[in-house]
Amino acid sequence: MASDPKVVIHPTAIVAALARLGAGVVIGPYCVIGPKVSIGAGSVLQSHVVIDGHTTIGESNQFFPFCSVGLRPQDLKFKGEPSELIIGNSNTIREYVTLQPGTAGGGMLSKIGNNNLFMANSHLGHDGIVGDGNVFANSVALAGHVTVGNHVVLGGLAGVHQFVRIGDYAMAGAGSMISKDITPYGIVQGDRAGLVGVNVVGMERGGFSAEDISLIQSVYRKLFFQRGNVGSPFAGRVQEISANNASAVVKILCEFIGNSKRGVALAARRSEDDSETTE
Repeated sequence: MASDPKVVIHPTAIVAALARLGAGVVIGPYCVIGPKVSIGAGSVLQSHVVIDGHTTIGESNQFFPFCSVGLRPQDLKFKGEPSELIIGNSNTIREYVTLQPGTAGGGMLSKIGNNNLFMANSHLGHDGIVGDGNVFANSVALAGHVTVGNHVVLGGLAGVHQFVRIGDYAMAGAGSMISKDITPYGIVQGDRAGLVGVNVVGMERGGFSAEDISLIQSVYRKLFFQRGNVGSPFAGRVQEISANNASAVVKILCEFIGNSKRGVALAARRSEDDSETTE
């Protein structure tokens, strides 16, 4: 264990001798840190936090009581292989969050970027990949092999099926059950969540121009919401839009759709009286 005098370890904490702790790390009461754990400078474990396995944590992360980080994944195929969990900088991990490492069946790695908020009781399954600036509300459950982009917001109690991808600036309503990929900038909701619009507020907060937001709204209408699309092949519409738009935001959207293996969430069913909107 590092002997940096700036490290603070509560007398009730158990820290393995081989654990590596950066300057300014605070280990609160009753925490348990395994021998293959590395924690970067300025990170704080408040109390009752358990971090084990081959886990590497960056700087200035906050861990709240009773979260479980890097322990054996919930995968019956796991045989104790030395898979990893890597966490970036400035993440907030709230109470009872579970973050699990990779497996041999998924690349041996789970990875979390920077500035993410995992609210209480949320879960990242094995082989999960998470980008930057995301918010996972209370009790969000990400199954194994899920990939989440950047600046995504998932509402409370949302569940994400194995191997699903969620694009940048996407949003899911509370209680959504997500079984298909969510396209960048999209909003989904409901059981077997369907697309209901464009995350305009998220794009505005992300600094997108009014022109880009308007363009994405137009593209979403043509792809997902325009009357008369029945019988018109979805792949053909994507190809046409990609060929006729040089915008980077459209390119990101079309490439995401083109790389989907599970298929993307399509427009949610609506009654005849429902207005068609992408806002």
